[in-house]
Amino acid sequence: MRTLALLAALAAGLPVPAGADILVATRSVRGQTILGPGDVAVIEGDVAGTLIAPEEAIGQEARVNLYAGRPIRVTDVGPPAIIERNQIVTLRFRSGGLVIAADARALDRAGVGDALRVMNLASRNTVTGFVAPDGSVVVGASMKP
Repeated sequence: MRTLALLAALAAGLPVPAGADILVATRSVRGQTILGPGDVAVIEGDVAGTLIAPEEAIGQEARVNLYAGRPIRVTDVGPPAIIERNQIVTLRFRSGGLVIAADARALDRAGVGDALRVMNLASRNTVTGFVAPDGSVVVGASMKP
């Protein structure tokens, strides 16, 4: 089908669309697995919202199950989780020079830079913050770590 479209474009004197590449899984990969070089391959195709280079996926964690031959979407992978569900984490509120720390329970898994809902153990309030590289969760005026 693509070949016919290319031949028709050439015959009509139209510009030939450039081939695009997409990244696919080479095998079935379970969610929460760190992707390695043997898990992904580049094939010709054009699917919006997919990764296009192996470097974008290698070392990342599969957020969902990936199936052999299917395109890998941008939302299918992310940084490896450093916080597990129900883990006790340090919750930090920052505002100017003021820093307040409290213990909280993580309500999901998350990696560095991910938004994460946590429950403050003292107040039982649920808040959303961002995971810092040290494994704490930052909330407040400057939420991004």
